[in-house]
Amino acid sequence: MPFPRASGILLHPTSFPSKFGIGDLGESAYSFIDFLVQSAQQLWQVLPLGPTGYGNSPYASYSAMAGNPLLISPERLEKQGLLTSADFANLPEFPGSKVDFDRVIQTKLPLLKKACANFQANATPQQQQEFQHFCADKAYWLDDYALFMALKDTNEGVSWYQWKPEIARRHPEALARSRQELEAEIFYHKFVQFEFFRQWQELKHYANEQGIAIIGDIPIYVAHDSADVWANPEIFCLDEETGEPALMAGVPPDYFSETGQLWGNPVYNWEKLQQLNFKWWVQRFQAILDYVDIIRIDHFRGFQAYWAVEQGETTAINGEWIEAPGEALFQAINEQLGKLPVLAEDLGVITPEVEALRDRFEFPGMKILQFAFGSDAGNPFLPFNFPRNCVVYTGTHDNDTTVGWFNSASEYEKERLLRYLGCLSSDGIHWDLIRLALSSVANQALVPLQDLLGLPTEARMNYPSKPEGNWEWRYHADSLTSELSDRLKSLTELYGRAPVKKE
Repeated sequence: MPFPRASGILLHPTSFPSKFGIGDLGESAYSFIDFLVQSAQQLWQVLPLGPTGYGNSPYASYSAMAGNPLLISPERLEKQGLLTSADFANLPEFPGSKVDFDRVIQTKLPLLKKACANFQANATPQQQQEFQHFCADKAYWLDDYALFMALKDTNEGVSWYQWKPEIARRHPEALARSRQELEAEIFYHKFVQFEFFRQWQELKHYANEQGIAIIGDIPIYVAHDSADVWANPEIFCLDEETGEPALMAGVPPDYFSETGQLWGNPVYNWEKLQQLNFKWWVQRFQAILDYVDIIRIDHFRGFQAYWAVEQGETTAINGEWIEAPGEALFQAINEQLGKLPVLAEDLGVITPEVEALRDRFEFPGMKILQFAFGSDAGNPFLPFNFPRNCVVYTGTHDNDTTVGWFNSASEYEKERLLRYLGCLSSDGIHWDLIRLALSSVANQALVPLQDLLGLPTEARMNYPSKPEGNWEWRYHADSLTSELSDRLKSLTELYGRAPVKKE
């Protein structure tokens, strides 16, 4: 659906300042909301919020519906009486500009386990009732997820398809026995989700009350080693003998990689999903609406046709396009959940069929200014080619920062950008592109916080196809100054993106 003219910031919660080594849902999150309001912004976009596995990627989560325990604020647990200040007495020295995930895990998980023990021992009848209500309401994904994580802990992190066959293949007797044996561990994982959901809902309520809508990412694929695949193997293309993906997801060679990107996720068994009236997908959309106001669908083109690579390939070059029933899926979602606020990440190899699917449901597509100056006037990322029903970004989490991009851009791109702008301002290239985004006809404009701060390549969030060193960037607490807020607010008001003042 088309959205009113607005703008906002792209920032994942892990990037907040925090003394626990990773951004969380504590005071810095609320301060960021305040900064958005003071800057006349109306949108906050986050990456997927699920519990991350190997590589710490939000796009490789142990669950498509659960929340990341590392985002829980220990300080807010303290306010509940579940932890004390003494529990924070010997925190290690964490780097201020990036996340050291290993040290964070070593520090935060023991705190969560202590909070869980205190909850079990001291929860009031009202807290117990709230917990039971949460478990019942979310049982459609929570039961499988909590058991999956308990089993994973018991198996020392080994992937589910390497567990004992009777557990990997979900024999009812074996599952019943595991639920009984792992009752305490299952309770812990349910408690953690309860606390994540409670803290996130409080933050979301605070944002919504001040006119900030949250945009959340829904990756098209889920991780192979996830509760989703383990609990629903029939809706994925898996090797029946090994449990490995029979067909792997990815994209062919593109802007980011000469050999394409081989993600390794199993692709969907769309025929089976359609027979089930897309029940799992409907539940997935239902679950994310508990967290966000607007859904950004990552890799939207995969709902029209997806790149499938056979098991055994080591790159994405030798794949093929297979059609997907995207129209039937979104029609089923509309019928069961109503017309949803959806943005479509329509980057990559986009065909008229993909555009038709996007436009059939009026989903706004994405425009990236860093892609605009490498060709001629027909480039769809040039602002004069934008439709109104789209979202413009200076760059995304997968791009270099704008300063880094410009410093490494070709002379051709720099020359075309200079001619397009007329001149480069003394404020820096990042402000030139921010101004270009805000002044465009696109209904929404989103700017990564790194670009607002004018940071170089070192602040980049993700390098596609690079296995390590991603998702680590954090900003310092003193970065969000009143001068920065005033400048962003001035441009936002100038270009008609500020919230309409109520009489």
